[in-house]
Amino acid sequence: MTYHYYELKILKNMKSFEDKVAVITGAGSGIGRHLSILLKEAGASVAICDVNETTLRETEKILNKYNTKTSVHLADVSSKTTVKVLTENILREHKNVDMLFNNAGVTVNDSFEDTTEQNWDWVIETNLHAVINLTRCFLPILKKQDEAAIVNLSSIFGMITVPNQSAYHVTKFGVRGFSEALSKELSNTNVSVHCVHPGHIGTNIVSNARMTSGPKQNDALQRIMSKLLPIGTSQREMSEFFQKYGMHPSRAANIILNGIKRNKKRIFVGLDAKLMDISQRISPMHYEKLFPIFTLPITILRNKKPLK
Repeated sequence: MTYHYYELKILKNMKSFEDKVAVITGAGSGIGRHLSILLKEAGASVAICDVNETTLRETEKILNKYNTKTSVHLADVSSKTTVKVLTENILREHKNVDMLFNNAGVTVNDSFEDTTEQNWDWVIETNLHAVINLTRCFLPILKKQDEAAIVNLSSIFGMITVPNQSAYHVTKFGVRGFSEALSKELSNTNVSVHCVHPGHIGTNIVSNARMTSGPKQNDALQRIMSKLLPIGTSQREMSEFFQKYGMHPSRAANIILNGIKRNKKRIFVGLDAKLMDISQRISPMHYEKLFPIFTLPITILRNKKPLK
């Protein structure tokens, strides 16, 4: 049997990150920071990007102990012009790129009616258009490598919906659709595409969110969820809940990198993400009725007192 060269290439999985060059947006904290650390530990070079210079420099300081190259890029990826300049700067530093992690993300906690146009555009540009624009810029470079990967961070909110997150849902459903379509388009190339759906992770996304009004507690579902998962009503309370009870970002990053090595096109991060996906599959239009059942094991684990 005769195999063409491209057919041999697509049989490869990225089993090692050694000597690879990875671009990571949102690398100043959370999953992005820990992806950077784990990739450096695996022998990769990284181009770390973030809009927050303080946290970006903190990540840089952590990475300095590793021997591989680190380039630091202060950039607002919501700007299309900035993305083009960012691409040029990264290629000037590293010459080539093997992996693109579209990780940067923001949210607004408000109803569609109450979300300002400015806040709506901020979420859309950062979470969706940046993913598309960065992919467009780096794809020709990635296709030149023997093996390459695009890793797009969606969310469990790219599978299910809740009130007051309409802008975020638009972006995360969009990232999911874009990733799955792109994966099919690139199926006969050396570029693999992975869509990541994290559940409850202990990151800064809540503390960095724009919240023009408090969570609305006027429907039965939200009252039930509030009792099962006491996240509070203020931004500070919700942020503290996510930080305290969410999966540590280092573990999330490890799950993502293992998913890439296993060539998983859809990577769920956390038990809650998997359970929410199951609830959507069982009841596509009324999955929220199953939430109290599926969140019960998580609630029990969180409330379980340690053995003395």
